[in-house]
Amino acid sequence: MAPALACLALLSVALAQTVHVHDTGSLRAAVAQAKPGARILIAPGDYQGLYIMDLHGTAIAPIVVAGEDPSRPPRFLAPIQFQRVSNIEFRDFAITGASGNAIGIDDGGIRETPASHIVLENLHIADVPGGGSNGIKMAGVDHFKIEKCAVERWGGCAVDLVGCHNGLIEGCRFEQGGGVGVQTKGGSSAVTVRGCDFIDFGGRGVNIGGSTGIPFFRPPLDKIPAGARYEAQDIDVEGCVFLRGGAPVSFTGVNGATVRFNTIIDPKPWAIRILQETATPDFVPSRRGLFADNLIVFKSDSWSEGGVNIGPGTDPKSFRFVRNWWYCSDHPERSRPTLPTEEKDGVVGRDPQLDGTRVKPGSPASKFGAGGLKVGRAPVVDRLLRREMGESLRHLWGRRRNDDPFSDLVWVGIACRLEPLAALT
Repeated sequence: MAPALACLALLSVALAQTVHVHDTGSLRAAVAQAKPGARILIAPGDYQGLYIMDLHGTAIAPIVVAGEDPSRPPRFLAPIQFQRVSNIEFRDFAITGASGNAIGIDDGGIRETPASHIVLENLHIADVPGGGSNGIKMAGVDHFKIEKCAVERWGGCAVDLVGCHNGLIEGCRFEQGGGVGVQTKGGSSAVTVRGCDFIDFGGRGVNIGGSTGIPFFRPPLDKIPAGARYEAQDIDVEGCVFLRGGAPVSFTGVNGATVRFNTIIDPKPWAIRILQETATPDFVPSRRGLFADNLIVFKSDSWSEGGVNIGPGTDPKSFRFVRNWWYCSDHPERSRPTLPTEEKDGVVGRDPQLDGTRVKPGSPASKFGAGGLKVGRAPVVDRLLRREMGESLRHLWGRRRNDDPFSDLVWVGIACRLEPLAALT
């Protein structure tokens, strides 16, 4: 697009009317009629659910549905369901007591055309009853971010991802769960779980993989050669804190995953599980896991099988263990885990000197666990010179101040000045 046309397009979006809604009817109407760049701001109060199909923003002009006042978030009392959507952002509201999935986003069953470019930020989801009920359910969603969300007291999963790809779950809190914290299954790949707190999360903190019915895989299994199929691939879990609960991490039908720089405190009865729940010959055995730089503190009376549970049909010898810190707090002499392969540079039986879930200043374990993760961030100019420049501008656009036309015009000016840089990439 020529720079002048790009500026005109952005200007038209900037001047688009922000819609303020105060009841369920006006909210549903506003969402149904939303165009790229629309901002729908929800007043404090209680609302019923939403069900919307075929709603699309654009990369630099997403549709934003947000609480009008983040300090007084609106509360939904029924589920929110979106199908076949793209470039949508949800921010600053709560969902309480919704049955089924509190918020669900999917491809409408058309597996070849995923929902995409979805942002969930600063959502508070609580009291999702029933064993099959989930806080956040995504099926067939690519390029997504779940950031600074909290899910409490759920029945199934706090976050259940089925056939989702290229996603980030960051800075979230999952507490008092009934089943699983975060699950990535059904062909999910390239998903990172970073800097999250899992507290009394249920049976599994992060289930990397799982067990999925054949019709629900994305991509469809006939697109993956027999013998190379997997539940999850290239999943990263890093910088998280796991407090109590069952197994913090389960590698379940996985074809490559990295678990690094996590702090694990008082798991019961394992730190790690290696499982194969989709047990057919056309799937790879659970394999190629890396467990590195983690800090694990446990008690002897709630520790079983040396902290690692290995199920049948897996490939435990393909797993690597590097630089983990293992400490049994009541019997330090029992700190050594039972691992399927020899660990490199592990630390066993030394007190990490914890203060709550963090290590004390000067602790010898300061470079281990969640506090040891260092995530580099590229300079702004470098990001803008990438081919993902449109994505960077979309992120900036989403951060502009609500209901401030002058702020919108400033962002238009920035975008117009930067647009010619796209020709350099």
